[in-house]
Amino acid sequence: MSLLLAFDDEAALAQRLARESGWRLAFVDRHRFPDGETRLRLPPSLPERVALLRGLQQPNEKLAELMLAAGGARELGARHLVLASPYLAYMRQDIAFVPGEVVSQRHLGRALAAWFDAVVTVDPHLHRVSSMDQVVPGSRGIALSAAPLLGEWVAGQVPGALLLGPDEESLQWVRAAAEAHGLAFAVCRKRRHADREVEVELPGVDLRGRAVVLLDDVASTGRTLVEAARGALARGAASVDVAVTHALMVGDAMAELKAAGVRHVWSTDSVPHESNAVSIAPMLARALSAPG
Repeated sequence: MSLLLAFDDEAALAQRLARESGWRLAFVDRHRFPDGETRLRLPPSLPERVALLRGLQQPNEKLAELMLAAGGARELGARHLVLASPYLAYMRQDIAFVPGEVVSQRHLGRALAAWFDAVVTVDPHLHRVSSMDQVVPGSRGIALSAAPLLGEWVAGQVPGALLLGPDEESLQWVRAAAEAHGLAFAVCRKRRHADREVEVELPGVDLRGRAVVLLDDVASTGRTLVEAARGALARGAASVDVAVTHALMVGDAMAELKAAGVRHVWSTDSVPHESNAVSIAPMLARALSAPG
């Protein structure tokens, strides 16, 4: 019997994943001491095949718990240990942009490779590496994509919508979502001046009277989506909705999107959020149950 281990703050996705995979589900028991340290308790006897579900949004504290949980699982009997991390943090920093910058993707990947036999994630922010196998050297890296799932949802909610990527990096997701469901697509160009200060240039596509859906992998501060939404409405779009894989939605991001004229925000349940509309559980279950 295979076992799915999860943390209580991701219980909804864990329960869906257990149902889809047929794996037995158990939760990691946590106790936080006054000094900030955490005690973890796992089931006292584990099967040989274990998957640990842990999204790494707000990652710094979670990484310490992940290291401890992985080590504990090994001691308690896990021989094949897989990390199912729907959102994988620290993927953007894949080169040193200025001398002395730490390449976080490289070092996190090495740590995960030491702790796990395989890492499964969804729409990781990879641009200068070709696969997850390069991120987690020596382990099996699997990158799934929710873009076709989001495309299916959009096609059902807004038939004939134009999928619009808010920047050049979103092209891979927009194209996959559009081509899977026969939707038109285009992408904007972005110039970032600061974390919350961006400039978005819309493509030369006639938006008058069209239903536009902005589609991307991550919504963090939401600033790029806000600027793209304002631009699309100013160019005559009939409506603007947003579909994203990972709804991080830092601070007042949702409120700012609504204020910019966005009608609906839809996301997958890779990150728990009020906008969750599409479940990645069936896709994750197939990956966990695949041989190897």
